[in-house]
Parts: sequence; structure tokens; C-alpha cells
Amino acid sequence: MSIQSSLRLPHGTLRLPVFLPDATLGVVRALDSTDLERCGVQAVVMNTFHLMQRPGTSTIQALGGLHAMCGWRRPIVTDSGGFQAYSLIRQNPRYGRLTDRGILFRAESTGRKFNLTPEKSVQLQLRYGADIVICLDDCTHADDPLDVQRESVQRTIAWAKRGKEAFQRFIEQRQWSEGERPLLFAVIQGGRSRELRRQCAEALLEIGFDGFGYGGWPLDAEGNLLVDMIAYTRELVPPDLPMHALGVGHPASVVQCVRLGYDLFDSAMPTRDARHGRLYMFTADPNLGFTGEWFTYLYINDDKHIKSDEPISPFCDCLCCTRYSRGYLHHLFKINDALFLRLATIHNVRFMTRVTEHLRERRDEL
Repeated sequence: MSIQSSLRLPHGTLRLPVFLPDATLGVVRALDSTDLERCGVQAVVMNTFHLMQRPGTSTIQALGGLHAMCGWRRPIVTDSGGFQAYSLIRQNPRYGRLTDRGILFRAESTGRKFNLTPEKSVQLQLRYGADIVICLDDCTHADDPLDVQRESVQRTIAWAKRGKEAFQRFIEQRQWSEGERPLLFAVIQGGRSRELRRQCAEALLEIGFDGFGYGGWPLDAEGNLLVDMIAYTRELVPPDLPMHALGVGHPASVVQCVRLGYDLFDSAMPTRDARHGRLYMFTADPNLGFTGEWFTYLYINDDKHIKSDEPISPFCDCLCCTRYSRGYLHHLFKINDALFLRLATIHNVRFMTRVTEHLRERRDEL
């Protein structure tokens, strides 16, 4: 179990555990910064792989960095882009290749070539003004062969070392103090091999980082959370160092991973589900805890909601539930109005922040 209760960052202190909505391209789709603040969002995750393409580094810097560009005053975590490179290149090799030097890829939209090295990934994140910088890693799927996992671990360790050296040079140039500088996380790879996970964790701990992420696809081929490997990887890291369950955002998975000692979570799933009409509901008062079937889904497209004057959830305090009915949301969804996207996303984001709020209150009891 993690003993971290908070994380001090340049733009504020995160109370742990915390769910971070994905603002991949500098926006949580359909919401502005005020919406996010009212939902209790403490921080968001943005992605270097995508941001360097759109709107582009020169534009981000011209607009004063990510915080100024987005009007977001609270912390920002920037993902390195390793997972996105995995998704793009391993599934579509014609888009680029991974080498020991870095990731060479071609943008899908423009065809422009990019070379993302461990040094450049860290430098871009620092220039963007990130509060937590994540080292570039070589992501794999849990079912990839052992030789692929072994190469991934070797490359991830080498890239993390180069990333930290670039990080330290940047901090020294800016003359930032310990309190001013962002934190640097590394990612532990190794697939389903305990030996490789151990080798990766030990090497990264020796290099020294402020925190770590669980690397690689966190689900098996059937979509089940890899609980044993996720738990084992947490055990490899001292409990006073924070752990980020990268890409974990299913409500039940978040609760499970908090029980295993993880502190930070991010996923595009809750906001994507909202836009498609899949809304999250507590089945009982969340103050009673998370046991049994404690949540379910409401599909707003169902005709049974046409004349319903009930809110999505009687246990939710979000703008959507305190002001609008299921019937009205069904109507907005059917006419494809942008207001549905905003209200539904507010609801699912608030659901996730409520989950982590209650977990924070009861972490000692888990």
C-alpha cells in the first residue's frame, strides 16, 4: 500500500489517489477549464506525441505554454508519447519505426516526419510547462513474445537514463530549486514476465526518479485487468514513491488499483463513454463504500428514458444531475446537440472524481 497522501507540484498539490481526465490535445473534449474545476478535477493529462504535431511546439510556446494556452491553473501531467507510438507503429509499421535512438514516425494527417528521442520528449514536456514529466518508454502488449519484452525493457532503461540526463541539464540551466521544478517519472516495462519487471524496476530505481508508471497494456486479451502483474510491479517500488497506473480508468479497476497501492490514474474512457451515451451511475450512496455491484451504466439512447424526469443519478451532485432530467438528455442525444456532449462529460468526470474523493477518505480502511 502506498503511503503517499499528496504530491506537491509547481501548480498545486495533488491529493492522492487522483483521477486525471485525458486532455490529449490540450482539451478535455466538450469541457472548458471552469467545467473541470467545478467537477473537482485536480489535474489533467496531455500528450507530447500529439501536441508536438497539433498545435505544434512553436504555437504552444507562443501562447505561453500549456497552462496559459488552455486557461488551466492546476497541474498538468504530460505523457511522453511512448504508448501512442506503440499504437501507431506496431499496428501500422508504414507510419514509422522504433530504434535505440528514438521513435521516427510520420504524422497521419500531414505526412510530416518527426523524430522523437528520449531527450527531445523530456525537453518538449519541460518547455510546455508540465508539472509531471514522463520519460519516453518502449511500450508493449502483455501478450508480446518474451524477446520483444526483453528488448523493450533494455530500451526503456536506456531511454530513461538519457531522459533524466536531459531533465537535469534543463533544470540546471533554468536554475530551478527543488520546489520549483517539475517531477520526473519513469515507466516500468516487462510485460507478463516478473523477472523482466524486476530488472526494469531495479535499474530505474538505481537511476533515481520522483515516481513511476506501470508500463504496457494493463489488460489481457479478454479485457481483464492484469491484477497479479500490476500488484507485483507496485511491490517492486518503495511505498513512499508514487505510482501511476497509466491508462487505467475503468471505475472498478481504479478502486482495485488503489487497494494495490497506486496513486494516479488516467484514461480517455470515461469521457469517450459519455460522448457515446454511456453514463456512469452509483447504485447506492458512495458514502457506504465500494463493495459488490456498486455502480452500473445508464444508456441514454434507450427509449425508456424519453419521458423520465429523473436525474441520471440521485447520488450525483454534478450540474447535469442537479438541473436536467434523463428525458431532456435523451432528447439532446437524439438531436445530436453539442449540449449533450458537455452535460454527459461533466457527469462522467464528476463520477470519477467522486470515486477518488471517497477513496481518499477511506484509504486507510482499504
